[in-house]
Amino acid sequence: MLLSLVRFVLGLAAAALVAGAVQVAFVAGGDLFAGGRLERLGTLALLAAVQSAVFAAPFALLAAGLASRLTIRSRLYFAAAGVAIALAGFFVQSLRETGVEAALSLNRYALAAYAASGLAAGLAYRLVAVPKRRQPDLN
Repeated sequence: MLLSLVRFVLGLAAAALVAGAVQVAFVAGGDLFAGGRLERLGTLALLAAVQSAVFAAPFALLAAGLASRLTIRSRLYFAAAGVAIALAGFFVQSLRETGVEAALSLNRYALAAYAASGLAAGLAYRLVAVPKRRQPDLN
C-alpha cells in the first residue's frame, strides 16, 4: 500500500513536470533555446507543473485507482487518461476566462497544447508509476 502511494506521488510529479515542460514548449515555439531564455522557461515550466498538478490530482487518483483495480498497464490507457484530464482542464480554463458562449469557439493552438501535454503526462506517469511486468524465469 505504501509503495503504491509513493509510486502515485512520484508518477504525478513526473507527469506534472512533463506537462509543464510541454506547455512551455508550445508557448516558446521555435525560440526555446535562444539567448539565455532557458532558465526563465524552466521557471515557467515549474509554475505550469504546479498548476497542472493541482487540477489533475483528483482525476489522476481516480484514473490510477481504476487502473490498479483492473490491473491495466497499457500505454494507450494512460495516454488516453492524460489527454482526457488535460482536455477537461482546457475546457474549465476556457469557461473561467471567457464564459460559455466564447468557450464554444475553441482556440485550436491552445487545445493542441493541452492535448499534447496530457498525452506526454499520461505516458510519463505510466513510465514512472506503473510497476513493470516480471518476465517469467525460463530456467
